Amino acid sequence: MAIEKLLAQVTCTDLSVSADWYGRLFERPADLAPMTGLLEWHHGTAGLQLLENLDTAGRGGLTVIVSGLAAERVRISKAGLVPGGIVTGDFATFFQVKDPDGNAIIFAEPNPHLT
Repeated sequence: MAIEKLLAQVTCTDLSVSADWYGRLFERPADLAPMTGLLEWHHGTAGLQLLENLDTAGRGGLTVIVSGLAAERVRISKAGLVPGGIVTGDFATFFQVKDPDGNAIIFAEPNPHLT
């Protein structure tokens, strides 16, 4: 199998409200609207699909691996979003922010001893 791109998917109850929230999270509007009720943000070989689906909204999540976790948390706060506190685990340091439907977005930075 030769994977060219991987898209995570989260669902929402109101696409316009969530599109604004994710636009602030990613600092730009969606890259693509391939069909009614679906938006995509592309980040190199990975991306996010935001799908309006009342039956499954708020039951998803994704993890975003970053460098400079503390600065990323500040940026997200300045965007008007509400990140949780920074937690240090065995393998990574991370924080969580929830979208309007309760989907968990985790920002993580691998701990130095693992790189």
